[in-house]
Amino acid sequence: MVTLFTRIIERELPGRFVWKDDLCVAFLTIQPLRPGHTLVVPRVEVDHWIDLKPDLLSHLTQTAQTIGKAIQTIWNPEKVALYLVGVEVPHVHFHVSPIWDMEDIRFDLADTNATAVSMNDAADRIRIELKHMGCSSVAG
Repeated sequence: MVTLFTRIIERELPGRFVWKDDLCVAFLTIQPLRPGHTLVVPRVEVDHWIDLKPDLLSHLTQTAQTIGKAIQTIWNPEKVALYLVGVEVPHVHFHVSPIWDMEDIRFDLADTNATAVSMNDAADRIRIELKHMGCSSVAG
């Protein structure tokens, strides 16, 4: 069965993409924990991260690290969190999100009413910073 993320990747559903390459994409989650909360998702559907091929796992974490550096520059958080849960959608995805304290990684506190304006602004800011960093895989 095709996952929600595959439908976003294939443009059947909307997504605010900040990164696209041959192996993965990154887009903002619709329920951000903090502004800039981004998901890094492989194009291939894999349910459990332990089933990823090592090269793909490495690529995903390198992409997440690059996006994390952009998030650090933009929002100047205490840390940029990288976490992997994988229960809600059966398609591996890394969360990359600015955090200031442990409350910032509580999914029950996610912004379920994030506005299109704030989401577009966050995506634009990440894209601009990635371009400034010299990244060639910035989604346009």
